[in-house]
Amino acid sequence: MSSKRTPVGKDIIKFLQENPASSSADIYKGIGKGSYSTIKRAISMLQEDRQIVSEGQRKATRYRVSIANQLLEPIDMEAYFEKEIDERAIRERFDFQLIREILPQSELFTAEEINSLIQLQEEFQQNIADLSRDVHQKEMERLAIDLSWKSSQIEGNTYSLLETERLLRDKETAAGKPKDDATMLLNHKEALNFILEHPDYLQPLTIAGIEDIHSMLIKDLAAERNIRQRRVGISGTNYKPLDNEHQIREALEAMCELINGKENVFEKSLLTLVLLSYIQAFNDGNKRTARIVANAILIARAYCPISFRTIDSVEYKKAMLIFYEQNNISAFKKIFIEQFRFAVKTYF
Repeated sequence: MSSKRTPVGKDIIKFLQENPASSSADIYKGIGKGSYSTIKRAISMLQEDRQIVSEGQRKATRYRVSIANQLLEPIDMEAYFEKEIDERAIRERFDFQLIREILPQSELFTAEEINSLIQLQEEFQQNIADLSRDVHQKEMERLAIDLSWKSSQIEGNTYSLLETERLLRDKETAAGKPKDDATMLLNHKEALNFILEHPDYLQPLTIAGIEDIHSMLIKDLAAERNIRQRRVGISGTNYKPLDNEHQIREALEAMCELINGKENVFEKSLLTLVLLSYIQAFNDGNKRTARIVANAILIARAYCPISFRTIDSVEYKKAMLIFYEQNNISAFKKIFIEQFRFAVKTYF
């Protein structure tokens, strides 16, 4: 177990947040409980977990909370959302430093998490190696239906999974449902089909490519194309995205540079999911675009795409709000890992 999650580990993190550049002796005296050797062991474990970093050597060694702690420290979602919007201490403004300085030097997954994801990908490769082309296409269609349904449901679409299947396979609309709901679902399928036919379209990731996917997703819907030129609000939070086109483009350029510069495919996909939503480049359709583009990154490298089928819509939104408000990715990373596992174990 990570010492970060033990009482002494939490005490050390709290002490260093309040007293940066402290020695092990300072930490021991400041916490006031446990033996010195226990504190030293906990410090070593926290360093291994990349929760704290050291500077100096021997007796001059001093410790600080790492940048990774801001990003990756587990947050109790239930306790966090017990507070109303105006009671939560949040980062209200978009932070360019997050994309330009913090994320470029941060590893989002632990070694254990990476190994688990790699094993799942290897399982996926073994599974598809034994499939005929027809069976592979049928499984991909099944995943595409699930993705179109869940991605739309997260945005308030009223179609059930069965109704979505009838619509996408047989073009049979559901009685009594809004026309826009059917359009949203059909647009998802079209966008995903485009990616499957052109797997390198977003390699490297560009603003123009993102705009093209967004245009597919909002076709025939009451939503504006292209980068927004006015302020937009987000329900459930006091976080305020950037409010002018020049800065939004600047943020998107920095995001593309960051993602293109990452080597790990899982990091690329996860960052796309959270950052496109965080930037809110469009007046509508941001999270839908993020989910398709994140899958495009996986598909381009022949990785298993993610349907998000089993994620609760409210939990998805809460995890996203935590990233908006605290720039903390831990809750959303958990969703990503769980949904990648589900996709590998369920499809193909």
